[in-house]
Amino acid sequence: MSGPAAGTAVAATTTDVVCLGESMVTFLPSQPGRLADVPSFGRGIGGAESNVACALAAAGHRAAWVGRVGADGFGDHLVETIASYGVDTSAVRRDPFRPTGIYFRTATDRGTDTHEVAYYRAGSAASAMSPANVPYEELFAGRILHLSGITAALSGDCLALLRELTAARPGRPLVSFDVNHRPHLWRGGDADASVLLELARRADLVFVGEDEAEEAWGIIGAEAIRAAVPEPSVLVVKRGSAGATVFASGLRPGPRSSNAGGAEVVTHVPALHVDVVAAVGAGDAFAAGFLSATLRGLPVRDRARHGHLMAAAVLTVPGDLTEPPARDHADRLVALGDDAWGTLRLGPGWTAADRASEEVRTP
Repeated sequence: MSGPAAGTAVAATTTDVVCLGESMVTFLPSQPGRLADVPSFGRGIGGAESNVACALAAAGHRAAWVGRVGADGFGDHLVETIASYGVDTSAVRRDPFRPTGIYFRTATDRGTDTHEVAYYRAGSAASAMSPANVPYEELFAGRILHLSGITAALSGDCLALLRELTAARPGRPLVSFDVNHRPHLWRGGDADASVLLELARRADLVFVGEDEAEEAWGIIGAEAIRAAVPEPSVLVVKRGSAGATVFASGLRPGPRSSNAGGAEVVTHVPALHVDVVAAVGAGDAFAAGFLSATLRGLPVRDRARHGHLMAAAVLTVPGDLTEPPARDHADRLVALGDDAWGTLRLGPGWTAADRASEEVRTP
């Protein structure tokens, strides 16, 4: 029988956030240029959901990552590296028949025409995740379950799993869903658009970029996105350098029933001015910052500001992951008045700065 058994008790909550999805070994170029010309690559890890788990653990939360990797050296590397951030990886399953996914990318921004990514993930261990083989007790053990649309694109079984996890049921944790539209992962047609919209409407907290909503759904503007996705208690529309707009009618992490109700509040939070080193992993970091502040019960403006700060930490380093700012440091920045927030500019090394050396200047 697939899915959790009817009447099965949900495990006592010992984890703040459980993240489910595929993580891969990523090979980062030693220099700019075409993949054909890059002479060597450094090894790292990449995966939207594991990125969120690592950032949350580094920020002091109890985070777990649930996934499926091959019984190979790359799987060992993934599990060991993610665990080194303080993430609980005890529920990760090893697949003796399928490999761990890997990918190569160029050093350029993914939004440019020169950016290349070569994925070797078809038939990966993660693509075999299904309602029949995931540990439901561990998935439902957290206050928040974080998912993304990437998983839905991996296989029919993975899509069935996400439908199972987003189904309304008693005791379900707050379900956080990052749309993460990746057209190259889908198998043609417009199935991705309808699937991602369906899953978003079943979640409690949704993150979606204004650009990906236009690309996937043909919807332009935050208000129009909210009209298309009215069910979630909290909808975060990421608008790039313009900031984020949050639609919120319920803010407490917990079962869906405790999240519903209340008048809708719309909050726009400007983005920071950042000296960008590499524009990878910022969306995952924003989600981690927002979830971190949600777990702490902070006001919606502060949740979005923490998201922006986590994103700024990643934007000012070459890879997908970095040490986040210390909590008291981030809280001081979040507490700035609107004018001071608007003139804050962050560059490489800013997360290590103390209050006296923070750089606040008009861009």
